[in-house]
Amino acid sequence: MPIVSTALKILDRTGFRLLILAVLVGIVAGCGALAFYFATNSVEHLMLGKLGNFHPPLEGTPESSFSGYIDSLSTPYRWCLFVIPALGGLFSGWLVYKFAPEAEGHGTDAALEAFHRKSGVIRGRVPIVKTLASIVTIGTGGSAGREGPIAQIGAGFGSFIATKLGLSSMDRRILLLAGMAGGIGATFRSPLGGALFAVEVLYRDPEFEHEGLIPCIISSIVAYSLFGAVTGWKPLLNTPHFRFERPGELILYLVLGIICALLGVVYVKTFYGMRDAFRKLPLPDWQKPALGGLALGIMALFIPQVLGSGYGWVQAALYGKMALWVMLVIALAKIIATSLTISSGGSGGVFAPSLVIGAMLGGAFGASAEILFPALTQDPRAYVLVGMAGFFAGVANAPIATLIMVSELTGNYGLLAPLMLVCVVAMIVMRKNSIYEKQVAGRFDSPAHLGDFVIDVLEGITVHELAKKGRKPTLIPEGMTLPKILDKIAAAKTAYYPVVNDDKLMTGIFSINDIRRILNEDIPPTLVIARDLATHNVISATPDEHLTEVMKKLTARNLDEIPVVDAEHPQKVLYMLSRRTLLAHYAEQVEKTKEDFQE
Repeated sequence: MPIVSTALKILDRTGFRLLILAVLVGIVAGCGALAFYFATNSVEHLMLGKLGNFHPPLEGTPESSFSGYIDSLSTPYRWCLFVIPALGGLFSGWLVYKFAPEAEGHGTDAALEAFHRKSGVIRGRVPIVKTLASIVTIGTGGSAGREGPIAQIGAGFGSFIATKLGLSSMDRRILLLAGMAGGIGATFRSPLGGALFAVEVLYRDPEFEHEGLIPCIISSIVAYSLFGAVTGWKPLLNTPHFRFERPGELILYLVLGIICALLGVVYVKTFYGMRDAFRKLPLPDWQKPALGGLALGIMALFIPQVLGSGYGWVQAALYGKMALWVMLVIALAKIIATSLTISSGGSGGVFAPSLVIGAMLGGAFGASAEILFPALTQDPRAYVLVGMAGFFAGVANAPIATLIMVSELTGNYGLLAPLMLVCVVAMIVMRKNSIYEKQVAGRFDSPAHLGDFVIDVLEGITVHELAKKGRKPTLIPEGMTLPKILDKIAAAKTAYYPVVNDDKLMTGIFSINDIRRILNEDIPPTLVIARDLATHNVISATPDEHLTEVMKKLTARNLDEIPVVDAEHPQKVLYMLSRRTLLAHYAEQVEKTKEDFQE
């Protein structure tokens, strides 16, 4: 790996390292999206089509292919249809809870948790388990979407490659986001929407993780290009040529935004209320998705439209082929169906079900508006598209990404003004409502940015000014064995120990955690020497370096201490400077600033 490491250092100095890695992440995310797409479709065709004789409308179908007006919930199927989601839930539950419990649920939350609180680390097995469990859940009729699984799959690879290359926590988080963007951008044929979603969904407030935007765009472009080259370039849904030409109609869209927000509250409360109810059941966790699947199957005997992603029914609504009451029933039933599938522990995303709920709500609202306010309503079918975006924007707190994604997956940009209004209104009416529990309010509230906001006070102060507060380094010879190392560091006050050669020049560094790691391995202690423990890519500081830069280094790598070295001889350690010392000095500077201000 020395050649790879050297190449990465050169790329890092030129600013292209993350961009090159984003291309790699995009390639894998695109390939993963393709595999997930074909596998899910195959399982769905076998289980629902062949076994259950259930053939809902397909997304992207031309209007001429719809035979008639849908004014009934009845759809042909075999009696065994109700058992199929239960079988999928049983297999999915066993797979997830045996091999990777963090893969349960809708996936996006797990990626958000990894970004904010786990330094971007996702276990390598999680994407594999998530893929298989989601294929089974969605393919057997579970009311779930592909966004959550593919987000976690892409994020998992981004995290994996960053970990293997020894990148910083900050870089790992950015590649995690790039993986999310690539997977979503490909799956929904929405390259810009996928990139924006990855950097916007992290926060409830209207903020972006701007550092990750360019890598996310690159990854999403690459993944989308791969996916489109194989599956085609048509948008996911066909739509009539909608136009916005009546400003007075914005009043109706404003009302739709409020209704989307209110139903979004019902959706979130039902979703997490049912999750809490399933957790209280006296059953093993792996059996609960099967119970949820069985309940979904029984529900499907009366309302079969709740099975699967539901995009075909949205397609019918976009053509104006569905009765008002049918759309309203599907919207409410889909909330319960999604909660039974995912809140029970099944594996799948909430994006597709949310779009279906919003589309049906918008379609019912548009049909009602045409009856009550015919002079204001230009085209009732347009409310289906706007409702899709408004509902999800309200429950996800991601208005910009959502309106772009819906425009891209329908190929229709004629309703941007109503989309913008409804998405923003739906988000701000019920501000704290969110389907993603792991969202944080803003960057200031994210543990990922701990330390970012102390920099201004430290501006202009050099490391040399804290020399007296530094600690004498405990130097460890390269050939010293582990038992002798333990004796030497027993009384040491530092957290990190520079490893030096015969000339007392630093060749590496290790911490207590490195010792714990080696102790867990089945290796005789006398065979372990300091060189084996050390990390050779040492992060250090010089006396003339500003504290702002040192704080960035500590935060990026989540370090507690950093060696200060001679500027002319970078391997000569002068003293150790701790994060605690920096934060204490920061507190002193803040207090001094307050006193100066009061005077």
